[in-house]
Amino acid sequence: MGFGIASGFSLAGTWYARGPAEVALWLVSAALVQLRLLSNMLDGMVAVEGGGRKSRLGPIWNEIPDRISDSATLIGAGYAFGGIPELGWFAALLAILTAYIRAIGAVHGAGEAFLGAFSKPRRMFCITVACLLGAAGFASFAMPLVLWILVVGTAATCVDRLVWIGKKL
Repeated sequence: MGFGIASGFSLAGTWYARGPAEVALWLVSAALVQLRLLSNMLDGMVAVEGGGRKSRLGPIWNEIPDRISDSATLIGAGYAFGGIPELGWFAALLAILTAYIRAIGAVHGAGEAFLGAFSKPRRMFCITVACLLGAAGFASFAMPLVLWILVVGTAATCVDRLVWIGKKL
């Protein structure tokens, strides 16, 4: 969760920095997003390989930090240089909605719907690409474009998951 929150602050910091400091913040942001994904993957592996140590509180400890991390990163992207704050917030809300839809499907017997073109790894890949383009001096073009792509793609992912769950039920 720390990497996700730090990436959000680092992204927002690009709005204020110029020159080498701005480039450094874009690169640090890209690295933090990837570290957040790596941590999430390792967390999932530990959960799967935990061997009988599953707790009823496990889903809370797994899901809530993920939602906070995703939101911090996406909201930070909205406040990044070239970003559009409203799109960052909207992307964060849609990311939460994808997880909510997945959870509703699981609770009602459809199973875990991790499908969709803009699941978490792909959303974070897009943010990473935007960070690298920002470091190359293209933030004013890349960040708004990526935020729009994320909003449209994540909304489509919500629809895909709803349709899949509907077919399963």
